[in-house]
Amino acid sequence: MKSARHAFVGCVIALASSLLLARVHPFGDAGLDAATPAPPLMAHSSIPPDVRATLTAKCADCHSLQTRLPVYDRVAIRFAPVSWVLERDIIEGRRNLNLSIWDRYSVDQQRTLEAKIVQETRARRMPLPQYRIIHTSARITDADVQAFTQWMRSTADPVRAAATQPTQIGDPVRGREIFEKRCSGCHALEQNREGPRLQDVYGRTSGTVSGFPYSPALLKAHIVWNDASLDQWLADPDSVVPGNDMDFHVPQGQERRDLIRFLQQIAAK
Repeated sequence: MKSARHAFVGCVIALASSLLLARVHPFGDAGLDAATPAPPLMAHSSIPPDVRATLTAKCADCHSLQTRLPVYDRVAIRFAPVSWVLERDIIEGRRNLNLSIWDRYSVDQQRTLEAKIVQETRARRMPLPQYRIIHTSARITDADVQAFTQWMRSTADPVRAAATQPTQIGDPVRGREIFEKRCSGCHALEQNREGPRLQDVYGRTSGTVSGFPYSPALLKAHIVWNDASLDQWLADPDSVVPGNDMDFHVPQGQERRDLIRFLQQIAAK
C-alpha cells in the first residue's frame, strides 16, 4: 500500500510539474493559445491556386501565423516537454519562412525562398518527419513538387530580364551583393551547405567537392565551370544537366555576369 501511495504521489507531482513547465517557453512563445485571427496567407501575391492550397494544408502550421492545432495537439501543449518541441519547430519554421508575411519579403528574398521550398520538398526534408508521423496527409507528393517548381520558374519576369541585358562585363561588387541576397540561402563560400562550397567553383570541375552528396547526373557531367558554362547553368540548370538538384536560376543576364565575375575574383585569391 505504501509503495502504491508513493507511486501515486510521484505521478501527481510529475503531472503538476509538467503542467507548470509547459508555461515556460525555452524556445520562445509561439502564441499557440492566442485566439487572434491571423492574416490570410500571401494575400497580395499572385500564386497558383494549387500551390496556395498545398502551402496552406501542408506547410502553414509551422511556416505561418495560422498554426492549426487539432484536439490532441491542444491537449499535448499543456504538458512539457511536448509543448517545448512543438514551439521549437514552429518558431524555427517561422524564422526560416513565414508565409503570413510573404508580401514583406523583397523580390530577391521571395525568389530565394521559392527555390528553398522546391529544394526542401523535393528532398522530402519538409514537412519535418515528426510532423508527418502525426499528420499523414501532409506528405509531399511528386505533383506538389512539380507545382512548386512551375511556380518558381513562372515568377521570373521576362520583361525585366530583357530590359537588364546590357552588353557590359560583370561587376564583382554587384556580384557579391547578388550572392548574398540570392545564393546564400543554400550556398556558403568556404563550407558545404545544401549546395557545395563556392569559394573555388570558378575553374573547378563539377561534382568534385569532397564530401558533398551530388546528384548522380551532376557527378557524371564533368563540366569545367567557366564563363560560358556558369552562364548556362545559372540561366537554366536543367538544360545543362537534366536531373540535377539545383532548383534556383538567375534569369537576368547582367546579374549572371556580375555573379560570375565575383566567383572568378574570389577563386583567384
